[in-house]
Amino acid sequence: MSGSYYVPPQSKWPALGSLAVGVMMASLGMQLVHGTGGLVMTLGLAAVLTVMWLWFRDVVRESRQGLYDAQMDRSFRWGMGWFIFSEVMFFAAFFGALFYVRVFAVPWLDGEGAKGVAALLWPDFTASWPLMNPPSAAISGPREVVSPWQLPLVNTIFLVSSSVTLTIAHEALKEGYRKTTRNWLIGTILLGVCFLVVQGIEYYEAYHHYGITLQAGIYGSTFFLLTGFHGAHVTIGAITLSVMLMRVMKGHFNREDHFGFEAAAWYWHFVDAVWIGLFIFVYVF
Repeated sequence: MSGSYYVPPQSKWPALGSLAVGVMMASLGMQLVHGTGGLVMTLGLAAVLTVMWLWFRDVVRESRQGLYDAQMDRSFRWGMGWFIFSEVMFFAAFFGALFYVRVFAVPWLDGEGAKGVAALLWPDFTASWPLMNPPSAAISGPREVVSPWQLPLVNTIFLVSSSVTLTIAHEALKEGYRKTTRNWLIGTILLGVCFLVVQGIEYYEAYHHYGITLQAGIYGSTFFLLTGFHGAHVTIGAITLSVMLMRVMKGHFNREDHFGFEAAAWYWHFVDAVWIGLFIFVYVF
């Protein structure tokens, strides 16, 4: 049907974005393994942020020009839904690894269900979690673990509160209260920034005082993989909400047409839900 679907022109941003992310992640790996690549990693991060900014700009311009109709809106919704589903599977893989290690691998090392093979390798090993004393002398475990009732609890309060403030901002936007939307959205972003600051403090404490590093056995690896990737998602969500804040201040949304804001809210609530799982399974149990 003529005119029922807007096909955007070819864009260079997907290719440039993939290249920027590839450079950033490759240099991050070099930094973690060899201690080099910090400058390239910083440049890669700057390139990722630049591509995000310019890509957002083009989409906003197309939307403001009235090029999107109901069918395009449905496409955006399906696209965002599938993107969040892919993120659910991403974190499910890491939660699955944590579950496998705790429920199967560590007991097997103690001889349980492994026909005694592991017991022959490490006869003095006793299964426990967190794994403070790895069976191999080549691996050093952490000296202590992070208490869930200190900094992690503070961060949980921050993120749960941010979901509440974002919901208030969203409801205010649907009612047409733009100033209220702006104020509560600013509060949401500040709570996200506070979360990242507290996580940075927690990482410093874990690394320098508790001996929790990527080399500190399976506990250190799973701790930093899960919390680190989640922190990266909080950063992306805060950037996205900041873009939504600028759009609200420019008057880009109205009561009926504000899917950009809604999609950012979906993502932020997803990130908050993942943190609840992290708090329970990484810190508490």
